Amino acid sequence: MVTNVRRIFYYHMKVVDQPGEAYKRLAQLKGLGVSLVAFAMFPEGPAHTRLTIFPDDAGVLSYQAKKAGMKLDGPHPALLVQGSDQLGALEEIHQKLYDAHVNVSASAGAADGKGGYGYILYVKPDEYDRAVSALEL
Repeated sequence: MVTNVRRIFYYHMKVVDQPGEAYKRLAQLKGLGVSLVAFAMFPEGPAHTRLTIFPDDAGVLSYQAKKAGMKLDGPHPALLVQGSDQLGALEEIHQKLYDAHVNVSASAGAADGKGGYGYILYVKPDEYDRAVSALEL
């Protein structure tokens, strides 16, 4: 069962694909007082990696990144769904979105090992409010 749906924002940062780049950026964000709810990395071409940063507070990240001269692409809207990990939990989420005619363009999630899960959904901006409405209890 879905217990919490949260509007979140994410930002991209392109870095050279070499050891320590994620560590350097995460340490920098920590030093700036930026708390994250999620973080992802994906290859982008043969020599770069795309870091995707989901801050707890987009305003803090925007302010601190600008002050520190960090180049970020964003903010982009997403949804963070958190709930009890049970058989069919993700199916229930997607059923609600399907019923509301919302297309999920990408997603990622994980169980926390303690009976809960977190699931990030990417939807088109023009479907964002409809997705939130569909998932609210």
